[in-house]
Amino acid sequence: MQVSVQTTNGLERKMTVEIAKEKIDSEVQTRLKSIASKAKLAGFRPGKVPMNVIQSKYGAGVRQEVLGELIQSTYVDALKQENLMPAGMPHIEHKKPENNSDDIEYTATFEVYPEINLSDPKDLEIEKSAVDITEQDISDTLATISKQHVKWNGVSRSAQLKDKVTMEFDGKIEGESFEGGSGKDLSVELGSKQMIPGFEDQLAGINVDEERDISVSFPESYHVKDLAGKPVVFHVKVTKIEEPELPELNEAFAETLGVKEGGIEALKEQVKANLQREVETKIKTIVKQQVMDGLLAKNEFEIPKVMVDNDIVQLRKQQQGQSGADVEIDANLLENQARRRVALGLILSEIIKQNELRVEPVKLRKMVDSIAAGYDTPEEVVKYYYSDKQRLAEIENLALEEEVMDWVLGNAKVVEKSTGFKELMDTA
Repeated sequence: MQVSVQTTNGLERKMTVEIAKEKIDSEVQTRLKSIASKAKLAGFRPGKVPMNVIQSKYGAGVRQEVLGELIQSTYVDALKQENLMPAGMPHIEHKKPENNSDDIEYTATFEVYPEINLSDPKDLEIEKSAVDITEQDISDTLATISKQHVKWNGVSRSAQLKDKVTMEFDGKIEGESFEGGSGKDLSVELGSKQMIPGFEDQLAGINVDEERDISVSFPESYHVKDLAGKPVVFHVKVTKIEEPELPELNEAFAETLGVKEGGIEALKEQVKANLQREVETKIKTIVKQQVMDGLLAKNEFEIPKVMVDNDIVQLRKQQQGQSGADVEIDANLLENQARRRVALGLILSEIIKQNELRVEPVKLRKMVDSIAAGYDTPEEVVKYYYSDKQRLAEIENLALEEEVMDWVLGNAKVVEKSTGFKELMDTA
């Protein structure tokens, strides 16, 4: 087997492999003899069919089979010989040897993985928020929880801010009705800004059974393109006005939330613990984003096009699966996403390889237990993952990614920044 390799463009390689005719002929004859020893053809005794008949009947098929198998095996051997790592499947072409011999020659064109010279992680600067949960944060959260348990009581007065108004409505654009523009029993909480701008403001002071025309315009960014930016008049008739009654923050309220002992103080401790978990999750997400962005910025290299194309296919399948329809997806957006994902995957793989990072069984089990804890029967979830190697491998990859994050953060410059709870949670 003779092998030569040519760099055609960037990461693309064209590998030419020549297989001696004698090797092919020898294997073909071996297989034909094996067939002859078992062949049953009309007019001949089993195993006594002449070789010229076997050759005529089976020769072409056997030669094609041998060629296919030899190309597969010599391709793998040639890659090892030339120390090449293809990033995707090759494009195989048969060709006539330049010396016009009867040997078989083929070319395999493929992209190889890039060489990645990792930058020093000490060059990365990561900003990490430090958050103290305050009494105000706890109070604000309790107020939000309280609103989730609000009771609505009917009133006979005019509607005011924070009231809930229930109405019939009929909307028209230039005097014409439109789809979704009319209905009954629409409830709107004044001041919630759930309706298009100006709608709720014009309900202030309205009474039960009162009818009123409300003139507004759909926002330019409205999700229904045919309505975006258009002026509309809604004729409304109010059928009910209700005011909110918030529960008192006491022991009884705490019990409704599952806190059986300790009353409101125990509830506050529970809220604080929940907020702390939210903070830790948010900080982890923000730090991870900074690490990923930093690794991409500090490590530039050529990305195999075949890997990007394959990832675009996967992204398109994912997005179409989530939408449940064959939607048109921006090709440029998908390509940018795919390039980022492929580049990060290559960088993380290189970090793992160079630093011999691995996931200890104890850490893997801890991550599985953490996932399982959110379910009613955690022991069944644990069994679900450990009973399937592929499912467990997905969790192992997540754990390995955490190992990379820990390694980077252990070497990078991490700067702590004091941050308020709301500021942190509002961070994109």
